Amino acid sequence: MHPPLTIHRHPMCAEIIEMFQKCHIDHPVGKFFNQCTDLKIKLDKCFREEKARKRKANFEESKKLRERLREQRME
Repeated sequence: MHPPLTIHRHPMCAEIIEMFQKCHIDHPVGKFFNQCTDLKIKLDKCFREEKARKRKANFEESKKLRERLREQRME
């Protein structure tokens, strides 16, 4: 299961989202018989990469915040 396919929330995966949605429109029955599976796999991989980048950025931000709080406590 993937998150909602809104391009503004997933700018890194926008191109793949558009191709995936176009595949579903072009193949309304084929989508149930693995017609768009290769795009689904690419989309899942893109979402995983996007999530890993966000997780790393959030972790770096939390380290900076912890360091600032520690400095404030020491004063």
